[in-house]
Amino acid sequence: MTAWVQPVSGEALLARADGVRRTYAEAFAGPPWHEDPAMADGYAERLARDTARPGFVAALALSGDGDGSGDGDGDGSGGAVVGFVTAWTTPAPFPADRGYARVAAALGAGRTADWLVGALEVDELALSPGARGSGLAAELLESVTARAPEGRCWLLTSVRAEPAVRLYRRLGWRQALGPSKGSDVVVFLGPRHPGRPDTAGGL
Repeated sequence: MTAWVQPVSGEALLARADGVRRTYAEAFAGPPWHEDPAMADGYAERLARDTARPGFVAALALSGDGDGSGDGDGDGSGGAVVGFVTAWTTPAPFPADRGYARVAAALGAGRTADWLVGALEVDELALSPGARGSGLAAELLESVTARAPEGRCWLLTSVRAEPAVRLYRRLGWRQALGPSKGSDVVVFLGPRHPGRPDTAGGL
């Protein structure tokens, strides 16, 4: 498979929403997530809200013959979506929905503010099963984090997502949190994040 990574604007990402939705469904259908198709529908619906977030950046992994003449997911542009990544600037005050409350409670207010608020937060990274092991995940991550202010970027995932956790560690991301009792959430700081070096082993 010939594939490449292309940074895209929020508008361009929304134009490929069908391909993003399909890729999301394929990426998270298996273990440890086991998400049903309705979850992919929900993600596609919130894309428009996500693209409006301050500091939003995204990239697509596209497959085809390498000259932009792939099927384009039916939108008239080259290449079929086989992966994507989205990221944005973590707002102040630090969010309290989803897994954020557990992160803030474990890190404490000071470290949450110093390490995460105002940093680039990688929200979703997904690859179709056939695109895994190709280096595209690393390229997608680098495409959105390379220009993170002062290297401050972070993400949270589940400790049960063992291939993803191994990937982040191999790419130099440092585990700063987790998992804590009753939670499988882990937080990683990007390889150029100025957080304390003693976070490498987690808290």
